[in-house]
Amino acid sequence: MPTSEMNITKRQLLAGIATVAVAGPLFASSAFAAAELPTADADVDMAEVLKPGALPEQALGPEDAKVTIVEYMSMTCPHCAHFHNTTFDEIKKKYIDTGKVRFIIREFPFDPRAAAAFMLSRCAPNNGYFPMVSMLFKQQEAWAAAPDGREALLQMSKLAGFTQESFEACLTDQKLLDDVNSVRERGAKDFGVNSTPTFIVNGKRYSGDMSVEIMSALIDSLL
Repeated sequence: MPTSEMNITKRQLLAGIATVAVAGPLFASSAFAAAELPTADADVDMAEVLKPGALPEQALGPEDAKVTIVEYMSMTCPHCAHFHNTTFDEIKKKYIDTGKVRFIIREFPFDPRAAAAFMLSRCAPNNGYFPMVSMLFKQQEAWAAAPDGREALLQMSKLAGFTQESFEACLTDQKLLDDVNSVRERGAKDFGVNSTPTFIVNGKRYSGDMSVEIMSALIDSLL
């Protein structure tokens, strides 16, 4: 769909998080079945990918790492949750914490509830973006499928240090919502992202969840 039609307005955000999020067809992606090198969808100009965007990068690992991975994801995407709950921590220990990989998260929400979750992660106290993302993925069913998503997100946000006031201030920050939309629009328009998760690894684009074994094989082939 045209990216202009994908932008989430504040009205949609505030109304949408109160209703159950339902994954649409763009969520469809399949895990790679075998522990072998995955096939790239396309080549992408990595220098362009790494140019600054509307929001500061949320990145782990050194800037001079030999391998850079950019993940476009949606917080209500079950495939993204599966990757972060089953693969990411092991990849972090093996490659990010050892300085071999720089890992960058970019927002690609498909619905208002996912946009709200990203906004709250950006607003998390004590630079808590990655811990907030991890908590929300681990508890995805509790808020993404809750009858009242706003209340579910509020309760989870309080665990991360939000107050009622800071929660409301974050979700009514029009500039932050515009910037989240801009990150997604750039990913779609400039780099061909149309499903989640999508990984851009050293200039090649891969669609779909990856196991520890498959992502490790891909990283090892680039070291």
